[in-house]
Amino acid sequence: MEINTKTFILTEKLTQEQKDFFNQHGFIHFKNFISKEVVESFKKEAQRVEKEWLTAGIDKMNGIPLKFGKDEKGNPMIQRLCFLSQHSGTLHEYLQDPRLKALLALIPDNENRIGEDEKDGLVFNHYVNADNSKFSQMGWHTDSPRDLFLGQKILKMLNVGTHLDDCPMENGGLRVLPGTHKLSKIKVLFLKKQFIDHKPDEKEVGLNIEAGDLTVHDGDLWHRVEVCPFTGEKSRRRVMYFPIVQGKYQPKNQQSKTPFYHKLGKLIVK
Repeated sequence: MEINTKTFILTEKLTQEQKDFFNQHGFIHFKNFISKEVVESFKKEAQRVEKEWLTAGIDKMNGIPLKFGKDEKGNPMIQRLCFLSQHSGTLHEYLQDPRLKALLALIPDNENRIGEDEKDGLVFNHYVNADNSKFSQMGWHTDSPRDLFLGQKILKMLNVGTHLDDCPMENGGLRVLPGTHKLSKIKVLFLKKQFIDHKPDEKEVGLNIEAGDLTVHDGDLWHRVEVCPFTGEKSRRRVMYFPIVQGKYQPKNQQSKTPFYHKLGKLIVK
């Protein structure tokens, strides 16, 4: 079901209206955050790093497994890269944008920061609906359970998405369940079967996204990525996510171990 949701423009300071919308719904959509020229430069940076990692045979970065697939010609491709800004001056500089830092105010202050070298850092997701692709959709989930797997208290976090391809609602893409970030922690964890459940929900909201848009969602919000009904080039969706985190600083490096939830994910996520 398509629901027309309000969109905003992000500057270096959030408005009260923007804060209120996010607090009520658990997500917010900012239009035209970066130009089409910048979008293209980010795609090229991701492609450059991907090529370097494929050539070097890298399958993990800072303990986090990469997700591999094949392109339309059967050549290997990386469909999920992590900690990307650590390998790109252009993307590192992007994360210093003062407009992004304004987003820290969307959650209560607790040493809030952009997690460039925490969790999975800047992630590049490359969805494509093709025979060789292993990454075309993502089931319902929240971002909170990873803290429990690490034996930590669930703290507030945000996931900030920079969209690099047009994705109108009819092309699939991001789906959210507004207001579910306010549920009890039990329902944040168990309202649906994490990552396994792909069924549409009558209360879900789909967003009409254009390349250059920015989306933000609360880590407790239930969300999914719907598969594109088209195949090949028309189904391609590239989006970069980074976390806004709080609490104790927990950077990752090349000696970091692979978290258990990634190993478990291989068993339960198709």
